[in-house]
Amino acid sequence: MKERIVSAARTVARTKHPRHKRRGEARLPGVIAILAAMALYVALPQQLLVAPRYVLPGLELLLLIPLFAINPKRLTRETRVSRLLSLTLVFIIAAGNLFALGTLLQELLSVGVKDGRSLLVAALQVWLTNIIVFGLAYWELDRGGPVRRTQAPRSELPLADFRFSQDENDDAVQEVADGSSGRSDWVPTLMDYLYMSVTNSTAFSPTDTMPLSTRAKLMMSVESISALLTSLLVIARAVSLLH
Repeated sequence: MKERIVSAARTVARTKHPRHKRRGEARLPGVIAILAAMALYVALPQQLLVAPRYVLPGLELLLLIPLFAINPKRLTRETRVSRLLSLTLVFIIAAGNLFALGTLLQELLSVGVKDGRSLLVAALQVWLTNIIVFGLAYWELDRGGPVRRTQAPRSELPLADFRFSQDENDDAVQEVADGSSGRSDWVPTLMDYLYMSVTNSTAFSPTDTMPLSTRAKLMMSVESISALLTSLLVIARAVSLLH
């Protein structure tokens, strides 16, 4: 019985409808990621913020509302305006966090810093936001974005920014090959890009997903350097606080 179920699942994997006939990617994970980044930003110490505490989160929320209205459940529709809003939203989150990172590094290097422990907590918040915002950026840019990846035929997609392992598993063992891009028409989702962002921030280099385009290599380099600098200075500050 179990073998029949597995066989049927593999048959379905090989004969799924083309992506432009599928439902789009779920909206909820993206909303949760954005709200988490906003919450982490609001909780930062005031000296790390580029503006009064609720200005950037309020602006991000204003950008998120129309995007949610266009695609409340599934990412199936896209206009030039919605595309611009999506990219602007990610850019604002990234800019606010990079400013916080720069100020944090300056504070951690300061000899006269008074509250080192709060800065260590802030470093964790900035690091987590860094993972989220770069995951969102990869998700928004790769192959034209989340809407285009599922709604357009592969022949009409822009060149890929990243090479996932599923893109080259066609000739692997059957249980692996059946889930590959070529056989099941697999496409990456937000969780795939967030996982890539996590590994890039912890290993300081690509792991199983390789950057292909110049912009992808640039973004991954910025993320790795940011994570490395944060880690080194946090460790140094933590050691100094113990003595």
